[in-house]
Amino acid sequence: MKIFDVNTQQTKPADLLEGPLERERADSEPPAYLRIATTLADRVTSGTYAAGSRLPSGSQLCQEFEVSPMTVRRALSMLESQGLVTGVRGRGTFARSLNLSDSVFRLDSLTGEWLDESAEIRLLSASMTKADEKVAAMLGVALGDRVVYLRRLVLYDSNPAMYHTEYIIYDPRRPLVESQLQLTSLHAFLDSGRANRFPRGELTLTAVNLDAESAQALGQPEGALALCLEHVFQNNDRTTVSWGWFLLRAELFRLRARLGSE
Repeated sequence: MKIFDVNTQQTKPADLLEGPLERERADSEPPAYLRIATTLADRVTSGTYAAGSRLPSGSQLCQEFEVSPMTVRRALSMLESQGLVTGVRGRGTFARSLNLSDSVFRLDSLTGEWLDESAEIRLLSASMTKADEKVAAMLGVALGDRVVYLRRLVLYDSNPAMYHTEYIIYDPRRPLVESQLQLTSLHAFLDSGRANRFPRGELTLTAVNLDAESAQALGQPEGALALCLEHVFQNNDRTTVSWGWFLLRAELFRLRARLGSE
C-alpha cells in the first residue's frame, strides 16, 4: 500500500512551498513535507503519539524539522487524508486510533510464496452462451443476450490450484476476448486486471464448499472447503465488462493484512 503520493499535489514554485533550509536539501533528499509526514506517521502507528493525543503544534514542528509553516501544513494534510490524524479547528491535530477497518491486504498475499512463473493457466473451454437471470443482472445485459463464457484451470507444479469461471460481455468491436484467450501465464492474467484493461472493479472473498464440477477440476472431494474470490470488472464509465470467480484450494492460500503505514 502506498501511503504518500507525491504526485497528488499540483506542482508549485519551490519558494512558495519551502523555505531556504528545505531548498538547500532539495537535490539530495526527499521533499521535506514527505519526510515529515513519514516520520509523524511512524510516531502515530508506533504509539509514540497515543490515540486521541494532541500532536505538537505547528510552530513546534517547524522548529523540530527546521521547515516553513506551509511545509508542516502540507505534511499534516497528507496524514489527515490517510486517516492517521484528525485536525480540529482551534484545538490542533490529534492522532487517530487504528481500527481493523483501517487494515488493507494485497491480493498477491493470498498466494503465499508459490506464485511464480511456473504457475500456468490452462484454458478448459471458451464458448458463447445466453445470459441467464444471474449473469444478466451481474453484467447489466438483457436476459438471453449473448455473452462469452470462459473456464480456466490455474496449475502449480502441474497440479490444480485455482479454478476460474468468467462471463464477459460480447462486443465484436473489442479485442478483449481474443486477448483473454491468449493468456497462458498466471502473471500475465493477474497483470491484465490492472488499469490498462479494467480500471475499476469489486472483489469479494468468501469461504465455500466445492460442488461436483469444481471439485473434479481441482482434484478435491465434493464438499471440500475452498476460498471463493468473486470479481466484477468495469470500464472507466462504470459499465460492467466481466463477472466471474476464482475457486482456490484452501491449503494453498493465506490472507495477510497490515495495519497502519508501510
